[in-house]
Amino acid sequence: MQTRAIETPESWLRTAATLAEALPYMRRFSGETFIIKYGGHAMGDPSLASKFAADVVLLKQVGIHPVVVHGGGPQISQMLERLKIQSSFVDGLRVTDASAVEIVEMVLSGTINKQIVSEINAAGGMAVGISGKDGRLIEARKLRRATRDPDSNIERILDLGFVGEPHTINPAILEEFHDSNLIPVIAPIGRGPGGETYNINADTVAGALAAAMAACKLIILTDVPGVLTPEGQVISELTLREAKHLLKDGIISGGMIPKVDTCIHALENDVEASHILDGRLPHVLLIETFTQHGAGTMITQEMVK
Repeated sequence: MQTRAIETPESWLRTAATLAEALPYMRRFSGETFIIKYGGHAMGDPSLASKFAADVVLLKQVGIHPVVVHGGGPQISQMLERLKIQSSFVDGLRVTDASAVEIVEMVLSGTINKQIVSEINAAGGMAVGISGKDGRLIEARKLRRATRDPDSNIERILDLGFVGEPHTINPAILEEFHDSNLIPVIAPIGRGPGGETYNINADTVAGALAAAMAACKLIILTDVPGVLTPEGQVISELTLREAKHLLKDGIISGGMIPKVDTCIHALENDVEASHILDGRLPHVLLIETFTQHGAGTMITQEMVK
């Protein structure tokens, strides 16, 4: 004999209403590709990591093709510190010499990548971890940054070492996953023209993959609620034109600038919508994908009716 706690009809109705609300979105996005950049606090909190993995498995279960791209800055810093390898940052980018890039690849492609794969598999999915070097997924080139001395107005080129940017994306390997149950988890490492390894910003990799695959959605998980007004209110929807104006006017500033730039690049390359979501919010992927009110900031070509 089995027993269960008595539930009120109201709880049944809420559950049924949630499923009914989700159904149109399940039908709308079935067969579509979502590129999801996973990082920040969500990746370091075991409870949030478990919920993220379950959400990704659910997306796959309803016919969506999630592709996860992960970061790992804090973990890299911890390992470099343990090994007494010094590193510095310029404009938010880690200067990566030959000794550091070996550690970066080890942490990203090894430790972190396999942790995420294990979480997704534990949640009932079938994840496979790869880096941008596998199958020539990401052909990279050296990233060059210029800085101008405010006194002399002389511009000089900064050498960031083995920091790269995507030059060519070869998405064929990812397209092979579409007709399978496999969920790709990608470490943001690229291969240079001479076979050298390049460390690439995970947001940049996610945006480049989304553009190359003409994904339905680019989703960036971060540690803020979304794009904010000067008063601290979340802007729930932006058009491409509005996002560019906010950048030009300085309303979007600091670390949000490269994220919005990545979203704009994706939209200009046939991605339907870009999202900046608060990864600290449990099940934020499901809230954004399967509810009418959504979450965070959505940027589209035109305002969604």
